[in-house]
Amino acid sequence: MALWRGSAYAGFLALAVGCVFLLEPQLPGSALRSLWSSLQLGPAPAPPGAGSPEGRLAAAWDALIVRPARRWRRVAVGVNACVDVVLSGVKLLQALGLSPGNGKDHSELHSRNDLEEAFVHFMGKGAAAERFFSDKETFHDIAQVASEFPEAQHYVGGNAALIGQKFAANSDLKVLLCGPVGPKLHELLDDNVFVPPESLQEVDEFHLILEYQAGEEWDQLKAPHANRFIFSHDLSNGAMNMLEVFVSSLEEFQPDLVVLSGLHMMEGQSKEFQRKRLLEVVTSISDIPTGVPVHLELASMTNKELMSSIVHQQVFPAVTSLGLNEQELLFLSQSASGPHSSLSSWNGVPDVGVVSDILFWILKEHGKSESRASDLSRIHFHTLAYHILATVDGHWANQLAAVAAGARVAGTQACATETIDTRRVSLKAPHEFTTSRLEAGSRVVLNPNEPVVEWHREGVSFHFTPVLVCKDPVRTVGLGDAISAEGLFYSEVHPHS
Repeated sequence: MALWRGSAYAGFLALAVGCVFLLEPQLPGSALRSLWSSLQLGPAPAPPGAGSPEGRLAAAWDALIVRPARRWRRVAVGVNACVDVVLSGVKLLQALGLSPGNGKDHSELHSRNDLEEAFVHFMGKGAAAERFFSDKETFHDIAQVASEFPEAQHYVGGNAALIGQKFAANSDLKVLLCGPVGPKLHELLDDNVFVPPESLQEVDEFHLILEYQAGEEWDQLKAPHANRFIFSHDLSNGAMNMLEVFVSSLEEFQPDLVVLSGLHMMEGQSKEFQRKRLLEVVTSISDIPTGVPVHLELASMTNKELMSSIVHQQVFPAVTSLGLNEQELLFLSQSASGPHSSLSSWNGVPDVGVVSDILFWILKEHGKSESRASDLSRIHFHTLAYHILATVDGHWANQLAAVAAGARVAGTQACATETIDTRRVSLKAPHEFTTSRLEAGSRVVLNPNEPVVEWHREGVSFHFTPVLVCKDPVRTVGLGDAISAEGLFYSEVHPHS
């Protein structure tokens, strides 16, 4: 009987609380929670997402992300630009009459069959990749089918144009973009992006972006992650045709930040052309006034000689900052005999200690120091689950805000939301990790309330933060470019550093 009375009493009180809520819907949530707990009926449910690790992390970011004391005013970006045609990879390949066979990587695509094999290879891994399509006629035919596909979408494409577009969202920034800009791309660009007349051309360069979703199936093939496969027959960007226009435009524009990208587009060129063009890149960068930082955005590559040349032929020492993802980081280490270069590929989420070791090696071997003529002092590394900003001490400020801002934009842009929607994202970063695999690194346990972890190693500072990964991404293209732009926007370079 007593048990029954207790249950009835609890039920009556719960009903009473419900009536209070109906009669006074404006009563503060804190008051209701206090009433609920005083009745000893257990804790009231927290507002959706607010008390979750994702909610706490997003709130902590918002408190950390502050604008730097010294802000950029004029940003010049070059030199790769195109129109991205985005559509379902599986649907396009089906429309082309292709069916999935055994996946196989091709460093260059020569036929529809090569395209099918390479797409299957990377979709099976859930990994991003970008390839050059050598046959002009076949590419044109495929591009026409893709562009006219009912669900195809046309976007600003090319790292430089995407970074410029992201910067242009800040109305107090003046943005110069140099690259092959055709009529469709010019129409798509933000009004705040200035394109010099010499950069305009009559025909657009098209890049085909074949997207797939996590768990998407094609016969026996199933994608473990959402990602995309990019291919093009792009000659203007491949030859970096706009490099000279870019450099000559800087004198009049007088930027306080320069962003360079497009070196990876030279993969389809001869070794002699690559060697000559890289020397011209270094000469061009050396013409930029001292004190103006130059950020180099890397992208997917398969040519180890080209990557090795970028590292060793004075390109790294000539730039101030680098942006890259996990594929590019490991490929860089493999190409230049760096640490962990025997690792053939990442297994799941890249190990933080391994990533940290490679970043440290780049800055120690090729970065700014008293004994080396190098300007490289900053690397922004991004992967799906987390970001690391590594900087040589004494040259950069506001890194904590910069890495958090870069991670936050990954979650908002992938989900196409203005702010982080905690119901649509999940925390996939490792809950604990070691900061090095080559040394006795420290052990870190992740705390969503303090989402940026900092550690130091021989004059290099590391800032780590998780990413809130979009569960059902609307669009994966250009995320790395948005991340790098946002990280740079919140970064502050010390004068004369």
